[in-house]
Amino acid sequence: MADPASYRPKTSDIPTRPGVYRFRDEHGRVVYVGKAKVLRSRLLSYFAKPERLTPKTRAMVFTAASVEWTVVGSELEALQLEYTWIKEYNPRFNIVFRDDKTYPYLAVTMDEKYPRALVMRGDKRKGVKYFGPFYPAKAIRETLDTLLRVFPVRSCAPGVFKRAQASGRPCLLGYIDKCAAPCVGRISEEDHRALAEDLCTFMGGEATRFTKALTVKMQEAVAQLEYEQAARYRDDIAALNKVFERNAVVLADNTDADIFGIHGDELEAAVQVFHVRDGRIRSQRGWVVEKVADTTEGEFVEQLLTQVYADHADRIPREILVPHLPEDAEEVSTWLSELRGSRVSLRVAQRGDKAALAGTVVENAEQALRLHKSKRAGDITTRSLAMQELQDALGAEQALLRIECYDASHTQGTNVVASMVVFEDGLPKKSEYRKFSITGEAARDDTASMYDVIHRRFSRYLKEKVDPLVLAGGEVEPGAAEVKKFAYPPSLVIVDGGPPQVAAAQKALDDLGIDDIPVVGLAKRLEELWLPDDPFPLILPRASAALYLVQRLRDEAHRFAITFHRAKRGKSMLESELDAIPGLGKAKQDALRKHFGSMKKIRAASVEELLEVPGVGPKLAQTIRDSLQGTSPGAVNMTTGEILD
Repeated sequence: MADPASYRPKTSDIPTRPGVYRFRDEHGRVVYVGKAKVLRSRLLSYFAKPERLTPKTRAMVFTAASVEWTVVGSELEALQLEYTWIKEYNPRFNIVFRDDKTYPYLAVTMDEKYPRALVMRGDKRKGVKYFGPFYPAKAIRETLDTLLRVFPVRSCAPGVFKRAQASGRPCLLGYIDKCAAPCVGRISEEDHRALAEDLCTFMGGEATRFTKALTVKMQEAVAQLEYEQAARYRDDIAALNKVFERNAVVLADNTDADIFGIHGDELEAAVQVFHVRDGRIRSQRGWVVEKVADTTEGEFVEQLLTQVYADHADRIPREILVPHLPEDAEEVSTWLSELRGSRVSLRVAQRGDKAALAGTVVENAEQALRLHKSKRAGDITTRSLAMQELQDALGAEQALLRIECYDASHTQGTNVVASMVVFEDGLPKKSEYRKFSITGEAARDDTASMYDVIHRRFSRYLKEKVDPLVLAGGEVEPGAAEVKKFAYPPSLVIVDGGPPQVAAAQKALDDLGIDDIPVVGLAKRLEELWLPDDPFPLILPRASAALYLVQRLRDEAHRFAITFHRAKRGKSMLESELDAIPGLGKAKQDALRKHFGSMKKIRAASVEELLEVPGVGPKLAQTIRDSLQGTSPGAVNMTTGEILD
C-alpha cells in the first residue's frame, strides 16, 4: 500500500474549477472516480490526517498510488463525465448499480396490415403502440396470454403467419380461440384492426366499458338458455378483471412517475423503484449494493439516477420522486430533462398519496435488504476468511485480492488448450477469463503446456505493464490512453497439478524475471497444495474456507478449459477431406455435396462428371480427382460420419 503523502499533489497545482478526478492503484488501475464543484477543496480532503478519515476513505487513499483530474466547463459536464468513467472503469470503491437489462413492453404493431400483439424490448419503433414498461417479463407475458382470450389479436411471427396463409390452416392459437386467424380469412382486415384497437383501448385504462358489454352479453345468453356461451362470457369478464387488478390505479390517471425508496446500513444499501404510468404501478425494480465508498444520502441518490437513466432516456418519466435530493439537484434535473427531451421534475414527496406510496417503496427496500442479508449472512465473512486463511497458509505478504488459476485440457494429446480464470475478492470475474490454444512443441505434455501458457500470459503483462508516467498524476485529458487488462498482475497463481506443473510455471516466471508473484499447484488426488522447490505439500484443513476457495478456482478453470476443448474438438471433427484440396473453397465444396449427395459419390466421380458442377473447371476437376483417389478406403468422413469405401 502507498502512503497518500507520497503522491499528494501540490495545493497550487490543483485547479479551483469544476472537474472529475480518478485515483489509480500501483498498477494503473482506476479504483475511484469522483466529481467536484471545486477540485482543490475536494481533493485536499482526501489527504487529511488518516485518523480523521472514515474507514472506507482511508482504505481507498492507501490503496491508490496516484490521483489525476480533468477540468470541465460546468457541474453538468462533470456529472456526465463522472458517469462515463464509472461505467468504463468499474472502479472498486465506487457504488455501481448493475442493471444491464431492458424493460419489456406490451406492444401492438398498428403499422402492419394485420396488427400483432407481442412483448418487446429495446428502442421504440414508429407506428407501434407501447404499454408499460413491465417487470418481470413473466408478468406481461401472462397478461398478454390472458388478454388474447378476450381480444384474439394475431400474436405470431411473420414466418408462422406466412406458412399458415400458404397452407390454409391456422396455428395452434387459432384452434384454441386465442387468435382470430386472419391468416386464413376467419376475420376481415378491418375487423381484426378494430380488435387490435380495442386491445389498445383496454390497456390504455378503459376497462369498464368492455366488462359492461360482456356482462350484457352474458345476461342475454342466460336469458336465451345458452349457458355454455354465458360461461365463456363469464370467464372473459374474470380474465379482464384479473388483468385490471394487476394494473390497479394508485395515483391520478395522468401521473407518470418513478418512485425510489432506499434503505441501508454502513455496509450495504437496498434500492427499490416503482414505475407508475397513467396512475398505475406497471413494474417494480430493485438493487442491493455494497457501500464501498463513504457517500452522503444526496450523493448516493445522484449516482443512482445517473446510472439508472444515462443509457435509457426512453425510460425517464415526467416526475421522479426520491427520498433525498442530490446536492446538485438542479443540475441533475437539467441533465435528465435534456435526456428526455422535456422537463423532468425531481423532488421529494412530502404529503398525500405520493408520499404514502413512497413510504411503501421504502418498506419494500427494507424487506429486500433483510432478505438479502438472510441469504448472504455468511458470504462476505466467509470469502474474507478464506482469503485470509490462504494468505496465512502460504505466508504471502500481500492480501490475495486477485487470484488466477490455470488448467490444460486435451484428448490423447490432440486439440490442446488451456484456460485462465480470475477471482477478485473471492468472486469470479468472468470478463477477464482467457482461453489459450497450444500447438507445436508446447503441446507435447502438460508441463510444456503450462510453461507455454504462463510464459505467454506474463509476457503480455510485462509488455503492457503500466508506464510510470501513468502514475504521475496531475491534470489529464478525458480521452487519455488507459491501462490494458493484462497489465494487472495477480496476487497468486494457481495451476492445476502437482510438482511438475508448479515447477514449469515457476520456471516460466523465472525466465521472465518475475519474482514477486507466488505460484502453487493444487493436486486432485489428495487436494494438497504444492509450492515450488518444496518436497512436501501443504495440507489445508478439510473443512477450511481456504480449501473450498482453491477448489472452486480449480473446478472453474477445469470447466472453462473443458468447454473450450470440446468446442475446438467439435470444430476439428467437422473438417472434411475436401478442406485439404487446394483451390476448393467452401462454396465449391457445398456445390459438390449438393450435386453428388455424398462423399462416396464425389470420390467415385470422373473428371467429366466433376465438370458438371457449377464453378468447377478442368484444372480443378483434375485436382479433385487426383486428391481423392489417394484417399484410403475405409476412412470416415468427419462431416457426415459415413464410411468411405
